[in-house]
Amino acid sequence: MPELFFTIAYIILALAVVIGIFLMSKVQTARSGNALSACSALAAIILTLWREQLIRPLPILLCLLAGLLLGLLAAWKIKMIAMPQFVALLNGLGGAASALVALSSWTGEAGQPIFNTVTILLALAIGVLTFTGSLVAAGKLQKLLPQKPLVWPGHDVMTLVMSLLLVVLVVMLSGGWLYKGLGMVLLLVLSGLAGLVFTLRIGGADMPITIALLNALSGVAGSVAGMAIGNRFLIFAGAVIGASGLLLTRIMCRAMNRSLSHILTGQSFTGSGKKAAAQPTPFTTDQEPALNQAGEPATAEPDQDQAAHAEESAAAIEDPYQTAAEKLRAAEQVIVVPGYGMALAQAQQLVYQLASQLEKQGKVVKYAIHPVAGRMPGHMNVLLAEVDVPYEQLYEMDTINPEFASCDVVLIVGANDVVNPAASTARDTPIYGMPVLAVGEAKHLIICNYDLKPGYAGVPNPLYELKTGASLLIGDASETLKKLINNL
Repeated sequence: MPELFFTIAYIILALAVVIGIFLMSKVQTARSGNALSACSALAAIILTLWREQLIRPLPILLCLLAGLLLGLLAAWKIKMIAMPQFVALLNGLGGAASALVALSSWTGEAGQPIFNTVTILLALAIGVLTFTGSLVAAGKLQKLLPQKPLVWPGHDVMTLVMSLLLVVLVVMLSGGWLYKGLGMVLLLVLSGLAGLVFTLRIGGADMPITIALLNALSGVAGSVAGMAIGNRFLIFAGAVIGASGLLLTRIMCRAMNRSLSHILTGQSFTGSGKKAAAQPTPFTTDQEPALNQAGEPATAEPDQDQAAHAEESAAAIEDPYQTAAEKLRAAEQVIVVPGYGMALAQAQQLVYQLASQLEKQGKVVKYAIHPVAGRMPGHMNVLLAEVDVPYEQLYEMDTINPEFASCDVVLIVGANDVVNPAASTARDTPIYGMPVLAVGEAKHLIICNYDLKPGYAGVPNPLYELKTGASLLIGDASETLKKLINNL
């Protein structure tokens, strides 16, 4: 078969992948787009095997079958709650695959073109670094490794020295100034250690951004490996993955108001002092007492509003479920704020059941989605889509924030850091400056959280200390929501 045929076929498949990605940007066509991109990638694999005359050997067919079975098993067994760490693992496997492709192309002969040698070494180094770094990221997300940044003495110097040594090794191996076997072993070991050193110093709260960056690195490794073996489709696919990973990294850094340089150096807070957009007005849980002419606390009888607040506070303490149900029955607009705790409790079905019950009573229900509520962009959207929540009811943070001030009730389910108003006041903390959902501006809050401890970032949430305007339903969301539904 002439080479022109394969070139045209690769171009068609590459365009099909781009069209699939475009379709995935729209909810109505997302599944079709995903299927188109997946089928295009499979066709490219088969086409490559055909081009290299590897379509018939039994080991190749067995490997394809094993990969297919493992993919189906993962799709069946792995829950959406574990998708971030699974994506991290897939990034690592992508890097390892690129490294193996590069390693299989290495001959070590003096006559090998310098371009092939350099691309092979770069793909090997980036691929191994991505593999080890992704394993650490997956381990942190799965809580197999400590969530806090692990910073050793001289960590910055260690990172710089490793980077310089990797460059020196690539140059020396490319120029033939180092024994091939020893040089390759050093490159593999040093790349693996660089991935560990790079990822261990990043805190668990920044792992979503790290995953996006590692995704970009896996794409770069694949693209460079494609250059090494002369596969045009691999070059294109790797470039698309690398570019999309970098875009996602930028989006998540902006959503968390984090500097990528701070994340890579393990700093736990931005320190930039930038004010987050659409933040709720800072507030305290208790108002300052009124003073009389003598400068002492006034002892006048409370007015009607104060008496109403006192009655509401007492009722909330007596039976928070009854108070919450009354507020929901009287509300016209309800905004649901789902968080990672909802996913842990697998309570999305109950959230949808409650929302459906409210809609039958003629109330307007909307869902406020923070970009990192589910640890990854789109993660929370998929969790809610699994229980048939209409996508039209899902609103991004920038769109929904202006509506909290006029909202009757906000139902928070397992969300903490993404609604924490301390993000605008608590300097030198991981969330300072991070844009959050302005739930504090709503008329009443119903908070369904497992406990009153600080969230993932370790910053206390002043919403938990509100004396009025909030109903705290503490416990597993799958139980508290059932009680709330029964009280409606």
